[in-house]
Amino acid sequence: MGEARVQPGADVDERATLGEDTTVWHLAQVREHAVLGSDCIVGRGAYVGPGVRIGDRVKLQNHALVYEPAVLEDEVFVGPAVVLTNDLYPRSTDVDGKLKRPDDWDAQGVTVRKGASIGARAVVVAGRTIGRWALVAAGAVVTRDVPDFALVAGVPARRIGWVGRSGEPLGPLGDSGSGVRQWRCPRTGELYMERDGYLTYEQP
Repeated sequence: MGEARVQPGADVDERATLGEDTTVWHLAQVREHAVLGSDCIVGRGAYVGPGVRIGDRVKLQNHALVYEPAVLEDEVFVGPAVVLTNDLYPRSTDVDGKLKRPDDWDAQGVTVRKGASIGARAVVVAGRTIGRWALVAAGAVVTRDVPDFALVAGVPARRIGWVGRSGEPLGPLGDSGSGVRQWRCPRTGELYMERDGYLTYEQP
């Protein structure tokens, strides 16, 4: 393991924490008190807000915007120009016409659970949670929490299928009884069980 690498032209606040082997590319900005784990990539022009928490082996592609107080767990992928917002009722000024400051509103961060991926130019509304290994399609607008392993698309985003840990859509195997539906990953052969609208991975 080696030290973090900050490329020329990147802006990393001295109060931020970068894990080993993490790379911050040109024109990216990492704000004060942000914490990034090891082996992460922060792409060109990406933004990481104050106090954001990012786990290990996370990829933020070019121009991704991660606003505070977002939390990204290990192995998350955030595609190009994705926006993770933090204000449900945005206004430039208050009712008296004064420019709003950080203390004038309640920031609600997005949470992205382990292994989840968010496609290019998707937007996730403040306070939403993206479940483990879920996949948000490019251009989607997420207004509700996304379950583990869900494939969501559209505006607003709706579940259109399930994906496995490999990221590929799962194929149905039929009903195993008692309302439990089985799914299999075409790449790995892993078996998943759907119960009451939620998917779980059945480890061998």
